[in-house]
Amino acid sequence: MKHLPKEKRDQLILVCLGTLAAIVGIYYSVISSQRKSIENMTRQKNEHEAKLIGAERLASSINQFQKNLETAHNRLRAIESTMASGDMYSWVILTVNTFKENYRIDIPQFSREVPTEVGMFHKFPYRAAAFHLRGTAYFHDLGKFVSDFENNFPYMRIQNLELEPSAPSIANGPVSPDDQEKLAFKMEIVALVNPLQ
Repeated sequence: MKHLPKEKRDQLILVCLGTLAAIVGIYYSVISSQRKSIENMTRQKNEHEAKLIGAERLASSINQFQKNLETAHNRLRAIESTMASGDMYSWVILTVNTFKENYRIDIPQFSREVPTEVGMFHKFPYRAAAFHLRGTAYFHDLGKFVSDFENNFPYMRIQNLELEPSAPSIANGPVSPDDQEKLAFKMEIVALVNPLQ
């Protein structure tokens, strides 16, 4: 380049700079926009593949969903078959007396059912009935009974439990110290009523 005349050298430098500017212009105008569009297409392809994999997994698990639905439906029918139905007064007496056989608890008074609203969800398919019970028991026996009762009957709950010391009758003979520890209780059992009956 030293042997070239100044005009030729300046022209050569201008041609090189012009070529470099043209290459940079082509890169930013064509190549970078194509690169961005390739990146967008790659991202969209990956998203569509992820959706496809999810849809295939969902389609392959539909049989398992149907089995789970059938199992839940059968379990619900089994629970509904033990719910209050028919003569509810007899039903609650039989249910509570059968359940309390393994507990030291005495429940001599049962009230008739009082229809009530469940009030949990809008358009809930079950009605409810409330029963008032009175009895006597020791504190720990009553606590175990309440806990086990609500765990064994998921469609019933005990509410408004009131406790007070039991007043044993002296007319029935001498009162043992154990009888002095008994509690008198009042409680309300709210049971869902089988909608099919």
